[in-house]
Amino acid sequence: MSSDFSLFTSLRYDVNLRQVPSRGIEYAGWNYQNESPLYMLDYHRDRMLRAATHWKWEKVLERLSGNKGLQLLTKAAEDAIGPGEPENPLRLRIVVAQEGEISVHRFNTPALAMGNLFPETLPAPGLQPTSSQPQVPPRFTVVVDNVNSSRSEYTHFKTTNRAVYEDARTRAGIGSISPADTAEVLITSRENNSIMEGSITTPYFWRDGRWITPPVSRAFSWEDGSGGNDGTTRRWALERGLAVEQEIQADQLVDGEDCYISNGVGGFRAGVVSLRRTS
Repeated sequence: MSSDFSLFTSLRYDVNLRQVPSRGIEYAGWNYQNESPLYMLDYHRDRMLRAATHWKWEKVLERLSGNKGLQLLTKAAEDAIGPGEPENPLRLRIVVAQEGEISVHRFNTPALAMGNLFPETLPAPGLQPTSSQPQVPPRFTVVVDNVNSSRSEYTHFKTTNRAVYEDARTRAGIGSISPADTAEVLITSRENNSIMEGSITTPYFWRDGRWITPPVSRAFSWEDGSGGNDGTTRRWALERGLAVEQEIQADQLVDGEDCYISNGVGGFRAGVVSLRRTS
């Protein structure tokens, strides 16, 4: 019997990413090695493989593993976009069902500077960003959910079972994902009131002279890590040394403090913490 949920990932399609090799951004990984408009495609694929391994979805593992899996996802994205290459960036929502079926849905998303997608570093609070760092605007208002959430397989892995995140966004007055979004809500743990993650992003906070992000266990655990998701840009930031893992309690956040958020569509964007209560 097929599962009542699917795996999914949202990634950026942006023709400007084809410039990564010619601009010599060697630390861009997949996009430096491949002149591809698909942002961090290999990390998106890897994350879905980890979820498929956890649930023992053999057909998904067979289809997405190796170079053929990356080629399959590339073709699925190209088929969804159709003939020609759109000039404006897109958000591609790739859904993978238990039997290996792949569907791709496309949405508009705002243009961003290369420094937002592959920042060389994240500037310390109060410093003006250089061209190789995330540009401002955009700047997001980052609020804290007023209802704690329990970790589960559906917070550790990215699936279509999104009730935890949708409910938090509703309480924060954000609602459905929109290109006009300028707000994000942080999910907090019912177990210890620590920050798990954002509703659609990984958050980063400045502590002791460095950027920190909530820890995530390699495999699903009821005890280890924050209980949140191992995001694609999060993995990239940790491997690059832009941030380190460290637990942070919700009551340790400071109203008005600078932060960053990141995901596989919007890259890295500046934020400011607002401790107003969600509705």
